Amino acid sequence: MIAKVLGFLFLALGAIGLFLPIWPTTVFWIVAALCFARSSPAMRDWIYSRPNVGPLIQTFLERGTLSLPAKTGALTGMSLAALISTALLWGRWSWLAIAMALLAMGAIYVLTRPSEPF
Repeated sequence: MIAKVLGFLFLALGAIGLFLPIWPTTVFWIVAALCFARSSPAMRDWIYSRPNVGPLIQTFLERGTLSLPAKTGALTGMSLAALISTALLWGRWSWLAIAMALLAMGAIYVLTRPSEPF
């Protein structure tokens, strides 16, 4: 029951990204699909059937791979987040350091995932 509730919560958080370009849809929907894996396979399959993001999520969860366009998009988004964070947090050095460290960890994770073969 809790996994299903969390799945819907993360699905809703991801849906915000459909309307707010800087909000990460895919990350939240990956977590939602994980929550739905046992609690609601029909909802997991619904996420997998979404155009553009569904196949990427399914491939990532089932094979642990990312396509080169997915890696490029993720790293571009993180770069944009780094620029925005720098602009907003300039002068607040500890907060800026935390933001940059989190973005760097995310970038390292993305870069170390195997690429989906063509």
